[in-house]
Amino acid sequence: MPPTDKNKKKAAGAREKQVASSQVASSYTARKQVFGKTQHSHQPQVTDYLKKKGFTKTEAVFRQETAHLGPDGRPTQRPDEGPKKYLRGFLLLQGWIDNNLEIYKFELRKLLWPMFVYSYIELIAQSQTDEAKNLLTTLRPQLAAAHQDDLNLFASITLPQHLKENNTTKRYRENKYRIPLNQSLSGNLFHFLEREAEAGGAVVTYILQTYCQVDVSARGPIEPYSFEAILRRAQNMELEEMDAQEGIPGVFTGLSNKDLLDASVPLKLGPLPMETDLRDDVRAELAEEDQLHPPAEGRSTLVEEFDQKIKREDSADAPSRAELPLPPSRARDVVMEMQKVRENRDRFRIEGRTGGIGIGVSICMFTFHNTLGSVSCMEFSNDNQLVAAGTMDSYIRVWSLDGKPLKSTLEGEKDLKVNNRKLIGHSGPVYGLSFSDSIANLDRNIYPDSSDKPDTSTKLLLSSSADGQVRLWSLETWTCLCIYKAHDGPVFRVQWGPHGHYFATAGWDKTVRIFAQDHASAQRLLVGHDTSISALTWHPNGTYVFSASDDTDKSIRMWSIITGNCVRMFTGHTDYISSLQCAPNGKILASADSSGNIIFWDIDKGMRIKRCRGHGKGGIYSMSFSAESTVLVSGGNDGTVRLWDVELPADPAKANPLATTSVQAGQQPDGAVAGADSIAVGGPSDPRSIAVGNQVAPATNTSTQGAGVGSGGAAPGKKKGKEVQVTPDQISAFLTKKTPISRVRFTRMNLVVAGGCYDPQR
Repeated sequence: MPPTDKNKKKAAGAREKQVASSQVASSYTARKQVFGKTQHSHQPQVTDYLKKKGFTKTEAVFRQETAHLGPDGRPTQRPDEGPKKYLRGFLLLQGWIDNNLEIYKFELRKLLWPMFVYSYIELIAQSQTDEAKNLLTTLRPQLAAAHQDDLNLFASITLPQHLKENNTTKRYRENKYRIPLNQSLSGNLFHFLEREAEAGGAVVTYILQTYCQVDVSARGPIEPYSFEAILRRAQNMELEEMDAQEGIPGVFTGLSNKDLLDASVPLKLGPLPMETDLRDDVRAELAEEDQLHPPAEGRSTLVEEFDQKIKREDSADAPSRAELPLPPSRARDVVMEMQKVRENRDRFRIEGRTGGIGIGVSICMFTFHNTLGSVSCMEFSNDNQLVAAGTMDSYIRVWSLDGKPLKSTLEGEKDLKVNNRKLIGHSGPVYGLSFSDSIANLDRNIYPDSSDKPDTSTKLLLSSSADGQVRLWSLETWTCLCIYKAHDGPVFRVQWGPHGHYFATAGWDKTVRIFAQDHASAQRLLVGHDTSISALTWHPNGTYVFSASDDTDKSIRMWSIITGNCVRMFTGHTDYISSLQCAPNGKILASADSSGNIIFWDIDKGMRIKRCRGHGKGGIYSMSFSAESTVLVSGGNDGTVRLWDVELPADPAKANPLATTSVQAGQQPDGAVAGADSIAVGGPSDPRSIAVGNQVAPATNTSTQGAGVGSGGAAPGKKKGKEVQVTPDQISAFLTKKTPISRVRFTRMNLVVAGGCYDPQR
């Protein structure tokens, strides 16, 4: 065969092989495409089958493997979300937490702060400054309540170099953020993150694995009202390591398990020591006063009284004065301390228990008429010269209690003779008032070189309102000196600290804020309550403050002003907590609620001492302790002022000689004794009588039911209202006709000042 024919046959064979190969390849590709389309078309049926059979894990794996298959059955390229993945992951985690059970939300929400912090740090480290700012701006409203100061700090960190220089970020990067979690929660969390890996779960898992240490526990969930938390607090169980080490060392990371469980944090409840120079000046002036006015026979000198006070201040549990910065003392402070010593010596003394016999405490009652329900709060000055009332119409009115003209330092008002002034500035109802400290002045000038003796009268007034503002008013010029804007929403409570300079505010935004008079922004932000705050009071040494939540939370928290931490938590009320008051000895806290209960707490142990009953429902608006901390006065919506023996009766049967015997004696769950005084509304012998034990006393013609007052017009033998059980530690009860008591206060001389608004509709 010629060479040309052979070459032609070889070329034809090669072409045939090439065509056959291409046909096989095309057929194979077509089959793959058909298989891929078939696989995708049958995916819903497969997942439905797995779900029906209960193969949840297999279903999750199947979804994950088929999530990124293209039309040809081949894996598709997964897009890189870049820096936006951190925000997406945070929002995914937050949504899952919000949809979880309420009992788990407290533990789970503690994941959000480290998620934000380390997302921000990652973005800054990658030089993604714009995305980091966007993350901060987007999440600030959700995190600001507990971390306002920290967010301001992170806003100033914009470069990778800042991460290395800032102490806070260095601690976050050098330490693992420890998070204690319930075992079932931990399993559910990581299963959710694995299932939603492509929706943002992967970045959350990365942050938890890289920067955090999740400590898993088999115990029940830790939440303020969970069984586990209540049991551990009641039995004073030791903290587990994961609770003690929660968060980052030396950095505030929000309310922790330690705050809820640890009732053994040592407290410094003693009085704050007096400034050395002030103490020396006061002692020297008191010695001179003793020479000019020697005490009566049998009465201690002012110097002896002062030395006893200083001795109490030197107790081992007293805080250091360096821990609470205060401005230097002035001549006015010397005079005020002198007068406090004098009033403490000359006070009406209430020593020890009274055996239930009514003591001779005088009560001066001020009744406001024609208010038409407009008065929302009331306050008396410490020198008993002024009373202020806040109104629902957004203004404040101040009166002189003795009717004398109010002073003014303004040139055009020196000849003005009025006994009340109106302060206008708020744009919403006024909910809180507080006068600065004051006292009656000396009758002589201890500084002869000065033409005018120091003025110890009230100089300033604080007010809080629904407009979210706290205003500082001058009572010399009757003008607003400063506006403090920090709260988000209405501010319900405001109160000066016991040493002045600092004051506390509390409001609808669930926070307590500590201000210094000369700073427009808050010095401390105290966060931990779940609902808005209804009551507020200071500890006498000025280093602690107490706050109570409204009718949803119903917890009381004790905060350290020095550290900003929650050091005690008191739970036990079942109704809205309407009032708080701390005893002058700094050891006892009293709290009252809308059902007429008063509970006494041992502050150091964090335990309840006893519960007192006597007030009717409607709320106890105000309480105050005597100078010895042995008697409490309370006033409320039932129109009564009541005196209580603070000390727990050693022998309940002898606590009150008027105790009725109609009920078998026995210890009640709340510490009350059956057979205690009861107030029968509409008794059988007289429809307007109050039955105290076996004795009947005439009562005022009032129609309040269950409030401890009689009811006029009821038919004999029928009860118009409920019978109010009175515990034997009630000493006395003083009734008004139709006046709910808005404010009661023990003066330094152990006299009681009370005020309320007459309500003809009662």
